[in-house]
Amino acid sequence: MHIPAPVLNPPFNVTRSSHVVLTVRDLDVSRTFYTDLVGLVVSDADRETVWLRGREESAHHSLVLRKGATPNCQRLGFRVLTDDDILKAKDHFDSIGVPAQIVDVPYQGKTLHVRDAIGMPVEFTSSMPFRERMFMAYDQYRGAAAQRIDHWQIQAQNVRRAFDFWHPLGFRTSEYTYSEVPGGGVDLWGVWMQRKGNPHDQVFTNGPGPRLHHFAYLLRDTADLMHACDVAGALGLGRRLERGPGRHGISGAMFIYFRDPDGHRIEMFNTHYQNIDLEPPIGWSLSNPKRADQWGMPARAKWFNEATVFEGAEPVEPDLAADVPTLEKFLEMTD
Repeated sequence: MHIPAPVLNPPFNVTRSSHVVLTVRDLDVSRTFYTDLVGLVVSDADRETVWLRGREESAHHSLVLRKGATPNCQRLGFRVLTDDDILKAKDHFDSIGVPAQIVDVPYQGKTLHVRDAIGMPVEFTSSMPFRERMFMAYDQYRGAAAQRIDHWQIQAQNVRRAFDFWHPLGFRTSEYTYSEVPGGGVDLWGVWMQRKGNPHDQVFTNGPGPRLHHFAYLLRDTADLMHACDVAGALGLGRRLERGPGRHGISGAMFIYFRDPDGHRIEMFNTHYQNIDLEPPIGWSLSNPKRADQWGMPARAKWFNEATVFEGAEPVEPDLAADVPTLEKFLEMTD
């Protein structure tokens, strides 16, 4: 499968995935989940919103919880390097006919709102207020002590369309998944794209979309993964552990996945490799279960069927119909 060469001089400079904005039904319950289990730090809070960050983050927030009747994802946020990049981004989207609006957002500098080619609501911001990094305040560690946000995964009704939107913005492909079709051809089923020098800032995989499959925080080491599972059990949250511990084939990271009180899926993982130099992306067949778990155990069916809807974006069925390996199918085959 051909993956185009990286765009090394994009129209504006996106530096990394920055923050996730979620709607939750009970702000206090969700705040407790993300502070006591995930281990995030509260930067600010009012009656309607809680702004949180990882322990090593100096930016004001990487997760925003907003009280609302219907859980969803309001926006995904990216950082750009300077205010001038926001203006360049506005000019770029105007030039290709994508509506873009500069807006005021609490605790953020100049911010631009757009929707990408699959309808995903995103924002680009150039700055946030600084807060103290808390990674050396070991006496205050709680739960998994999540250090920083790393990436998110999106279910896309058309992965190629999403790729074609983000690739010109300088997002480089580190790995991809393909599905085999009759006659010997292949379709692009998933793509791992990055700006900050590791395997991914965002991932697009085939499925009803657009929907937020999960967002991910980096932990210090494997011991924190296990500690998070122990803490979940002690807090009565063990049933919220949806998958793991395991080790991904794609990226090589060890992982656990939890569902929060509203069903939003969060990954906590230990590490993955650098992807800074120009190198060819790695391809994985969808039929290879080791792409998702190096230990060979496939995900459950709900892994592919359940995800968080985006505000103002009604999910539609994917263009590709792929027979994905699931735990249910695996157990049927081994009975």
